[in-house]
Amino acid sequence: MFSESDIRQMQSLGLDQQVVMQQLEKLKRGTRYVELSAPATAGKGIQVFTPDEIRQQIEHLDHKLKDKKLLKFVPASGAATRMFKDLFLFLEKYNIASKTKDPALKEVYTLLDHLPKMAFYPDLKTAMAKHHIDTVDCLAKEKYDILLEYFLYAEGLNYATLPKALLKFHAYDKEERTAFEEHLVEGDAYARNADGKVYLHVTVSPEHHSVFEEHFQNIKVKYEKRFGCNYELSFSYQSPSTNTIALNDNNEPFRNDDGSLEFRPGGHGSLLQNLADIDADIIFIKNIDNVTLDQRRSDTILYKKLLTSLLITYQNRCFEFLKILESSAVSEKDLHAIELYAKEHLNIELPVLYASYSTLEKQSYLYHRLNRPIRVCGMVKRENEPGGGPFWVKNEQGVTTLQIVETSEIDTNKLQQEQILEKSEFFNPVDLVCAIKNYQGETFELAQFADDQRYFIAHKSKNGKSLKALEHPGLWNGAMADWISIFVAVPLSTFTPVKTVNDLLRKEHIII
Repeated sequence: MFSESDIRQMQSLGLDQQVVMQQLEKLKRGTRYVELSAPATAGKGIQVFTPDEIRQQIEHLDHKLKDKKLLKFVPASGAATRMFKDLFLFLEKYNIASKTKDPALKEVYTLLDHLPKMAFYPDLKTAMAKHHIDTVDCLAKEKYDILLEYFLYAEGLNYATLPKALLKFHAYDKEERTAFEEHLVEGDAYARNADGKVYLHVTVSPEHHSVFEEHFQNIKVKYEKRFGCNYELSFSYQSPSTNTIALNDNNEPFRNDDGSLEFRPGGHGSLLQNLADIDADIIFIKNIDNVTLDQRRSDTILYKKLLTSLLITYQNRCFEFLKILESSAVSEKDLHAIELYAKEHLNIELPVLYASYSTLEKQSYLYHRLNRPIRVCGMVKRENEPGGGPFWVKNEQGVTTLQIVETSEIDTNKLQQEQILEKSEFFNPVDLVCAIKNYQGETFELAQFADDQRYFIAHKSKNGKSLKALEHPGLWNGAMADWISIFVAVPLSTFTPVKTVNDLLRKEHIII
């Protein structure tokens, strides 16, 4: 199937032929759906805390954290192109001579009506003024195509090719902040270490690394002086060895015009190794666009502290149990206490035949189940958001576990699965606090706790030709399938994503 040239291409990416053949098999096999058992609900998979309980949980958090290294992990690869798809359509269709406004362009007209309120507007004015063009005049005379071209392309702000992290999101009285800057501000609020350091790790595309570094150096001192902290920033790239081969409509390897194979980035699940390479005790994972204004951030900080406190509590208890299980003499009383805690607090279902196990078998099973990475995840009430949510899922062995599942992993042609999906009450906002070290201080081999069968197949196109692309199990979906998972209800105010440029007009992003 593959020529010597193909094999050299694979090797240049760090892929071997066997791995590529496995990718082809998955693409030909198609999506493997999960089997939902039930939605995770309040009291059954989702923990809900009262204000008093939250206060008690976080009361001594600083003391719990004094010997821990905290770090924020922010996936920020790729350009913000998808934020501006309506703007590209507008530039294709807009006719300045027409007096009627195309209803299909409604969203862009809304943006243009509020353009002076946007955080990037001062920069746009400056960029256009360099070419002797006045933004106010363009708005008055409806020269919208000129405004958008300066906003999107290299002669102006070049926002179409910048990563979302470096776009101006928020305007304050005396400054505008990028999404990345808001993560720096957040980091000081809940990820500050006892020595005053705030560690951030950002995954970036190689072509954006230098502009990220430049931006950070320009703002670092300002925020360090403001908060009295020291920022330590590190970067990593999505490895080419996580790229995956694509298929054409005939289920054959997709080839480019020059005859080369088409390999594509394997989705955010490709970042599992980036996460595994992090040296930290507590890792916060949050998407780059999920930030809000200073005056709306109190819930975010409060609940992040709650998730962190819970993580430490559960981890400490697991470590105590693991040390007991490691000993040669474990009493039935100890085993019963561990079983009860695992079921009631860690969402661990014991096998049907567990009662018939010998003491040594029970000891081995519980040790294996508790010696895993842990994640505590915030979940918000569902309000028509597309994407994943928390469910109880039955695996091939018939064991039910708590999982974050994407809609595309669910076979909605099956009535029972569709009904379970419709009953789901919570949504995954990607709000995770993780611990990836074992009780001996060693980092887990995270790949061992991923479910390789929870891959995704995406239908895309290139040069007018359709293709099937393979994506690795999502970072917080199948890639963390075998972690200890705790889900906690958090308020909707902690979820303020920016998927389109018009989202920046929402109250979470503009000071009225």
